Formats: sequence, structure tokens, C-alpha cells
Amino acid sequence: MNIIGYSGLHHSVSFKQNQFPNLSPREYRIAQGFDSAAALVTGSGIVAAAAEERFTGDKGTNAFPANAIRYCLQAGQLNPRQIDVIAHGFAYEPVKNAFAHTDFARQQYAQVYARDNQLRLLQEFLPEVDLSAKLVEVPHHLAHAASAYYVSGFNESLILVVDGMGEVHSTTVAVGRGRTIDVIKTVTAPHSLGILYGVVTLYLGFWMSFDEYKVMGLAPYGDPRRYFNQMMEFVQLQPDGTYSVPLLFRNPTLADKETYHGSLRILEETFGPPRQPEDEITQRHKDIAAALQAVLQAVLMHMLRFFKKETGQTNLCMAGGVALNCTANGLIKRSRLFNDMFIQPAAADDGTALGAALFTQNQLEEKPSFRKMALPLWGPGFSAADIEAALAGRSDVTFTRAESFDALAADIAGRIVAGQVVAWFQGRMEYGPRALGNRSILADPRHPEMRAHINRLVKKREAFRPFAPAVTIEAAPAYFDIAPGDESLYAHMLCVTQVRPAYRDQLPAITHVDGSARVQTVSQSGNPRFWQLLTKFAELTGLPILLNTSFNLRGQPIILSPATAIDTFAGSEIDVLVLEDFIVTRR
Repeated sequence: MNIIGYSGLHHSVSFKQNQFPNLSPREYRIAQGFDSAAALVTGSGIVAAAAEERFTGDKGTNAFPANAIRYCLQAGQLNPRQIDVIAHGFAYEPVKNAFAHTDFARQQYAQVYARDNQLRLLQEFLPEVDLSAKLVEVPHHLAHAASAYYVSGFNESLILVVDGMGEVHSTTVAVGRGRTIDVIKTVTAPHSLGILYGVVTLYLGFWMSFDEYKVMGLAPYGDPRRYFNQMMEFVQLQPDGTYSVPLLFRNPTLADKETYHGSLRILEETFGPPRQPEDEITQRHKDIAAALQAVLQAVLMHMLRFFKKETGQTNLCMAGGVALNCTANGLIKRSRLFNDMFIQPAAADDGTALGAALFTQNQLEEKPSFRKMALPLWGPGFSAADIEAALAGRSDVTFTRAESFDALAADIAGRIVAGQVVAWFQGRMEYGPRALGNRSILADPRHPEMRAHINRLVKKREAFRPFAPAVTIEAAPAYFDIAPGDESLYAHMLCVTQVRPAYRDQLPAITHVDGSARVQTVSQSGNPRFWQLLTKFAELTGLPILLNTSFNLRGQPIILSPATAIDTFAGSEIDVLVLEDFIVTRR
């Protein structure tokens, strides 16, 4: 069976623009349905998956993922008529009555959420075939849950989904057993831990539903004790293992509800004036971020302790945007509350494209899927001929082709040791927000100025932002606080742990202010080329570790194609570009 899953709500922003024409760009980001993507699942497994932003250049787009769907069909060598089911990662019809109480809600349902909208979009973007009878709508949090559970390798598990909202819920707790996912508790959307984090992100001068990871990176610079009590007053822990967020009910008008102006006024009364996007980041802002992170972690641990005891489950699966909070994930791991954990690499809404497909597959096919996910390298890959075509006629770059990959790895390792910043483009593109060694920018983690150099001149982003270390899986426990046997949990760059004190001075470019690092472990079987480069670097330095960040510039999605890679390299301060076996430099 060929199943296409997709995510996104194409009309969510345009509807809001029509209803509220005078909002700021940051306020239009307060909506559902971003990170649209598509995935193809067949009887042989996950064939392809990619976010629409990589094809259009519109980061975090909510546009219908027509390009991503076409890519999935191409990767599976299918035409649209061979699609058996197309599954959307939202299902609003079962909760239609929740949108029946005001004219605004009724219009929003009709113009954004209703099934008819998806049918029209399918007809518009895939006119070759009538897919109306093949459309299945999967409840958003079930899509999130399936995206993690069915690729975790667990036969049973507690599943925690926490995000801004999906339909009418913001948190779902479920138990997966065999092929079944049973929901045992939900928290309604108005009480949203993800939205609380997003509103404070907005207060701190960043973009809600976009920049929460910046607040996570800022938090270690602050003192959580300064504002923890005030921040915790915005949340009430419930005896049934859930929570409520009264702060989010302080928005009396429709305009307040769509902008959270009421909640922001309360934050201003509590913490002082909000930061504007280009203002200096002060110690007050850092302390607020630290308090917010501490409250998030307190609420997550409250839920997990309760439902671990309630269900007796020893494994944990996590998905939803909050599952991208690597600091909280690291805390959960260190708590040893669960024997094993799996976090969906595409934990945000792009992952619901995969989840909708997997949920549908496990509903319709007799044989359940419990394959353990390796690296999510399901995006486009390119041949040597593709790369040569992209390089042909370029007057601004020159290139050579290495005689062997061993020679290339030795050359590039030497360049990194010499202080060069390398753009590294190999194989199929990663699915999800993390570059895992196929669309990466790499540098020497030993260089004390390297983090500032890349932040300022290459990525052109805030100076406080940390970078991740990529380390061979064999060496990871020696350099980082990772217990033997836990190395694979860190393969997707989703958990923060401590750099061992003996190595912090040797690794200043990847050691955060609190001694932590968002580690990525690299195995020879999972990514042989990246592993070999790390090994070559170790031969020169004694350290099998590289600074790894995503290959993109500020405001740009991660690179998809050789042509975009060359354009980005040519317009950046990156020293050298590696496209498969080709080494590209400026003329």
C-alpha cells in the first residue's frame, strides 16, 4: 500500500490577514499549520520525507506541500494514480462543534479547517487524479504519537505529545501497545505549555512558534531562581498529572486571543517592559528565559512521574514541538525515570506528515510496523552529473573532484584543522530541523573564537547561540556524560548533556556557558562518510569531534540542492564547499 502523509494548513495565515489586516509579521505567525511537509510510506518502509520549506525557501511555511508530495512520488517512482491513501495530519470534523459559537470561529472552520479545503487543495495541486475518496484525516496528536511510537522499536511505551495546539488539544498522553495507540489523558488547547513558552518567547522579542529554541539557548546564561516563583504562578499543577495555564485566559477580546496581548500585558506587569526584536539582550531577559525553561521542565516532570506510575510503562516516546527542547529532554534522560526513550527527530508539525502515514498504515495493514528508526535521511539526493550541471558555467567558483573519498576526507580534515569553515553536502537530505552530517557546516571545536566567528560572519545570528558537537559513537562516553549503552539516544541531536570537565577547555566552541552540549553521535553504519571525516580529524588532533551546525544562513531553510548550496556558499563567509566528491572554492 502506498500512503502519502502530509502536514500544514494552507489558509491559516491568509485567513488571519484578512480578518486582522493591521497586525505585525510576528503576530501573523501566531497560527496553526506551519512546517508543512510530506512523507511516503509503503510496505517496504519509509521511502521519502521532506519539508516544503526546503523546496520554496520560505522557512517554516504553511503552504500546501505540493513540491514535497511530488518529490515523494518521484522518490517512490510512483504517479499520483498509484497513491492508495493520502493522509492529512489534522482532523477537525470530529470537533466541528467547538467552532460553532461565534461568526469568527465558524468562518475559520469553513475557510481553514474543513475537509472541503483539503479536497480543493488536492484538486488544485494534484489535478492528475481525483483523490477525494482517498483522503484520510488523522487527529493531529495521534499523528504526532504515531510518528514517534511506530519508529521507536518499542513493543509498548508511554507516549507524550506536547505542542502549541492541534485541533482542540495541547497535550496528549497515550500508551502504545502492539499496533494500538490508546489515549489516556488530554489537556485542552487553552491550557498550552507550548503556547506559554511561545508567548514568553514573543515577550522576549523573538518570533512565537519559530524562535523558542533561541530562548532555550539563552536560558543557561540566566539565573532561574530570580523569577521562578513569578513564572510558576502562571501554571497550576493538577492532581491528575496534568496542568492548567490561567495566564492564557487573560485575553478577553477576539483580538487579544489572536495576539495574546492580554497575556503579554500580564508579563509586562510582572517582569517589566517587553524586549523589542533588535534591543540588547540584558541579564533580566536571560533570567526570564531561565525561569521559563525551569517551569517547562517542572511541568514535564510532573506529568511524566504521574503517568509513569499510572501506567507502569518503562519506555517513553515523545513528539510535538516541545519535544525539540533538548535541555528538557536531557533532564528527562538524566532522571532515569524510564529505561529507554525515543524522541521523534521531526518532532514539530513536519513530523505529523510521517505520523499520519504511519498511523494510517497501521490501521489498514495487517502487519504492524515496529522498525527502529536510524537516521532520517529521506530527502532528495543528487548524482555527480547533477552537481557538475550545477557547477557548469559558474564564474565565481572553481572546483576539483577528489580521487577517492579517503583523500577528500583527509584534505577536508586538514582544512578544518587549519581554521577553515566547511560546508558539507552529502547524500540524502535530513528530515526534521537538525542537520546530521549531510547538510552541515563544520568547523574545529577547539578554536576559542570559532563559535563567535560562525555566529557573526557565517550564520549572521545572535552571539549567545550555541553549536552542537558531532562525535563518533565509540568515543562519545569518553568526552560527554553519556552512559555506555545510551549513545544511540543522541544520534539525532535532541538531548543536551554535560561535556566532561576534563575536556571543556579543549572544546570551547561547542561547550555552552553551563558546561553542556547538544551532542550528536555518529556511527560508521549510520553515516559512513561523516564518521570517516571525524576519524580523519581525530588522526590529526586526537579528538573525533567536530562543530556541526545546519548548512543555511539566517532566515534560510536548510539547503536542499547543489545549486542552492553553491549560491549560499558564494554569498557567505564559508571557506570551502564539499558537494559529494567535489571540493568547491571561490575564484
